[in-house]
Amino acid sequence: MTVIRQQDFIDSIEDALQYISFYHPLDFVQALEKAYHKEQNQAAKDAIAQILINSRMSAEGNRPICQDTGIVTCFVKIGMDVKWDKTDMTVQQMVDEGTRRAYLNPHNPLRASIVADPAGARKNTQDNTPSVVHIDMIPGHHVEVAIAAKGGGSENKTKMVMLNPSDSVVEWVLETLPKMGAGWCPPGMLGIGIGGTAEKAAVLAKEALMEPVDIQDLLEKGAETADEKLRVELYDKVNKLGIGAQGLGGLTTVVDVKIKSVATHAASKPVVMIPNCAATRHVHFHLDGSGPAVLTPPKLEDWPEVTWELGNNVRRVNLDTVTPADVLEWKAGETVLLSGKMLTGRDAAHKRIADMLAKGEALPEGVDFKNRFIYYVGPVDAVGSEVVGPAGPTTATRMDKFTDMMLGQTGLLGMIGKSERGDKTVESIKEHKAVYLMAVGGAAYLVSKAIKKSRVVAFADLGMEAIYEFDVEDMPVTVAVDSQGNNVHKQGPAIWKVKIAELANN
Repeated sequence: MTVIRQQDFIDSIEDALQYISFYHPLDFVQALEKAYHKEQNQAAKDAIAQILINSRMSAEGNRPICQDTGIVTCFVKIGMDVKWDKTDMTVQQMVDEGTRRAYLNPHNPLRASIVADPAGARKNTQDNTPSVVHIDMIPGHHVEVAIAAKGGGSENKTKMVMLNPSDSVVEWVLETLPKMGAGWCPPGMLGIGIGGTAEKAAVLAKEALMEPVDIQDLLEKGAETADEKLRVELYDKVNKLGIGAQGLGGLTTVVDVKIKSVATHAASKPVVMIPNCAATRHVHFHLDGSGPAVLTPPKLEDWPEVTWELGNNVRRVNLDTVTPADVLEWKAGETVLLSGKMLTGRDAAHKRIADMLAKGEALPEGVDFKNRFIYYVGPVDAVGSEVVGPAGPTTATRMDKFTDMMLGQTGLLGMIGKSERGDKTVESIKEHKAVYLMAVGGAAYLVSKAIKKSRVVAFADLGMEAIYEFDVEDMPVTVAVDSQGNNVHKQGPAIWKVKIAELANN
């Protein structure tokens, strides 16, 4: 019988969460590099370049890949012959203690995103606990752990369906995926769970995302089982949709499709699809009683030498002097470098602004949106000499319900976020002659280097959802929706779906 020390387990959880906050799995980095060299859409290629550069910077600086440092999901498989040295804590409590220590680490603090009372007050727990823990008893005398930090943008795109036994999983995926938009930050992976019951299929899909990227090995070997054949078919057909990196259109939407299946009822076919974003973060370790897990850092030379050069068509914008007339000249698809002051705000801040305006109350001092831009972001806390921690964009569609109000009542000129906007929001942008700009999701540390000053100006009690004022220098963004309502997230995938079909026929 193997004795596993409680402290070794807790230390290993803490170390693992710190590790994955700044190290991409190398198989994922290598898959992105292949996608980068293959990509023919320049906008998508630039986005992948930024993701790869950000990944290397995070590895060098030991700072988070993405500002959304995720909700912790932990699969713990405990050998039947294992004994714990202490029994005063449950496995859930041990995982939570490791999570707490990891997220409060003073050298690399991770953003706490977990809120309690989800149907009520939604108050932040301040330490990113509780974690989501799945426990399984297996044969043997070791403890196996697979742990991930899953961002809300990709988690929110989870889809579930109860198909009829004769229905096609492929048809459902191809119908569903384009409707998910780009809020899950492609290129990434799809985890698909099939069988069991509804909740089992969801767990299978999440567990599938913990597996290595090996689709190229499967293509070389040849698919044999039904699941392998399904993986190959979906990988091919999903990429032919032309969604591409960040939803801009392109050759690579997914770098792999992972499938796990179990037996199910004869009348049922539960299917759950969960995407993993460009900030895919997970690691596996074993405990055998000899001490905490040893996680060996990858070598920096394992990252590709990718550079990102701005073209001649870059528009430089001074946010302190930009006017509504200036914005009318910007065209969808343009690269823009922003310098000057911008305000930030996410869901909670928008809700509070809406409540204040509805009551006829003035906005707080320092919160004046007239002819200004708002950045949808919840940054990581700064450390050392940093002005701000990693500060990449959050999913813009969550702010759609507030956009018409913001444009119509505050004088807001433009917004910066990630992913597409809804049709009604695009119409509102067109009506108000405003603009929506897109920063690259999954490049948070890179983006943060463009922020030269940062201060909280309102709603400090909201923590990372407070309103900040950032002073930026040459922050790269793409015009996603221009003042005429032209929308790259509609145009790009449509164009590249046709191009991919043409390439296949030539």
